[in-house]
Amino acid sequence: MRTTKLVSIVGARPQFIKLAALAKKMSCCPFSRQLSHIIIHTGQHYDYEMSKIFFQELNLPKPDYHLGIGSHSPSKQIGKMMEAIEHVLEKEKPDIVMVYGDTNTTLAGAISAVHSGIPVVHIEAGLRSFKMDMPEEINRIITDRISTLLFCPTKDAVRNLKKEGKIKNVYFVGDVMYDVFLKSQNYLWNRHILDDLGLTPKNYLLLTIHRRENLLKINNVINILENLNRLKEKTIFPIHPGTKKTLEQNGCDIAKFTNIVMIKPIGYLDMLYLEKNARKIITDSGGVQKEAFWNRIPCVVLRSETEWKELLKYGYLNLVGNDSKKLLDAINKPVRRKKFRSIFGNGNASGRILHIINHWAKINRATSL
Repeated sequence: MRTTKLVSIVGARPQFIKLAALAKKMSCCPFSRQLSHIIIHTGQHYDYEMSKIFFQELNLPKPDYHLGIGSHSPSKQIGKMMEAIEHVLEKEKPDIVMVYGDTNTTLAGAISAVHSGIPVVHIEAGLRSFKMDMPEEINRIITDRISTLLFCPTKDAVRNLKKEGKIKNVYFVGDVMYDVFLKSQNYLWNRHILDDLGLTPKNYLLLTIHRRENLLKINNVINILENLNRLKEKTIFPIHPGTKKTLEQNGCDIAKFTNIVMIKPIGYLDMLYLEKNARKIITDSGGVQKEAFWNRIPCVVLRSETEWKELLKYGYLNLVGNDSKKLLDAINKPVRRKKFRSIFGNGNASGRILHIINHWAKINRATSL
């Protein structure tokens, strides 16, 4: 029986997590012999802590291709990715290209596949912030428009696509990151990061900032850090290399924030453990918003909008943008949350995705004969 060759294109932390769910399920599903899998790593996250450690911790196969693109302006980065991806696709001639989320890697992979005449699968399709000056929103919309199979993590994402006229081959499957989150709970019991940092549960805040929209207004980021530095409790800040570089380039002496513990980017399991034990999480990351929800930890979002609008309904998110007063109010005020509901599926999104892909591939093979 002819196998279906799949190519996954990844390059950033959330994509490694999503890939882990699919790669694990692909190796043990009933039709695993009917699938072959090639992994392309664009190198969008080129720092060891942001990339290689995730592959090791999540037990991911070593990428078949590492393109080593690195950091550039968005247009230059996407262009370099497309050129390199196209060469790999010409060589491998896959049946399907799988792209994940909303990064520059996602867009570059989708466009390269379409220009090569290869169907695109978009995992985490249908998300919308409705803010067109946000690069991730542009990446999402274009990728959804040119994808053949669209796998949605929530029912709201399905409704977003329907409003845009996308109905065919749109599936609510749940969130593959939720699959990995649930399985990872078994590996958190022996984490030592709280002891290493001298922390006790629920007595610290956890901060992440990395989005381009915030880094373009670096004075606002500095203002946020200054406000957090005045609080009595410590703030733990795994600092993204791009954030650190931008702060330093703008003359910010990060050593002056004595009540903010800045640490290097950490692995997936240590991050989950820090999230699980934080009093509150402050972030501009979409993935961390979800992880906060799954951990039942209140989350303060350093953005004026979110693609995870369902979480606003349940009172787990508080959008503050870069308003210092809103930030401090959100940190200090008690949170009124509705009862937790699993709106991201049952933890088997990856199984459903592979079943649909396998079925779709068989039908298309039959009709092409």
